[in-house]
Amino acid sequence: MGDLPEGARFAVLASGSGTNLQALLDAYPGHCAVVVGDKEGAYAFERARRAGVAAEHLGPEGFESRGAYDAALAERVAAYDVGLVVGAGYMRVLTPAFLEKFPAVVNVHPSLLPRFKGLRAIPRALESGDEETGVTVHYMVEEVDAGPVIRQEAVPILPGDTEETLHERLRPVEHRLLVEAVADHFLKGQG
Repeated sequence: MGDLPEGARFAVLASGSGTNLQALLDAYPGHCAVVVGDKEGAYAFERARRAGVAAEHLGPEGFESRGAYDAALAERVAAYDVGLVVGAGYMRVLTPAFLEKFPAVVNVHPSLLPRFKGLRAIPRALESGDEETGVTVHYMVEEVDAGPVIRQEAVPILPGDTEETLHERLRPVEHRLLVEAVADHFLKGQG
């Protein structure tokens, strides 16, 4: 993947191990301004630190509402002057308090949206009897997993697949599509 335009900066929201974050850090060194996570001790913070990227924890504890938390999250991210926010394994639904501050928030989801929106997309795909599922990268809107699709790719469901085996095949597709979607955003002059 080619480099991003000079000055292109993005923030990443992460809740877990940060494999999607790592794909972005590897593809675009120097362009990730900050990683903010809601779970203290998430390995995504270690990945950020190793790449020389600011890593900040902001948990929802102590906030009176989701909106109050998201307003604080937006303020934290805004301090880094980014042109894009990427939800990379971020397991919280963002409210208008955040989404209205950042018109470009990208999310990666392990299904062919609009199928299997929300949580448990992989087990629901396995239980459905479908022959394929996939990965979707989309812009976030207030409704969960309903924003405009940027990139989407099908992945077959194989006989005998488990959540783990299917997720292992989805993961590299998530990484590639997320990296491509970030480039799409900045190279189209939107960031």
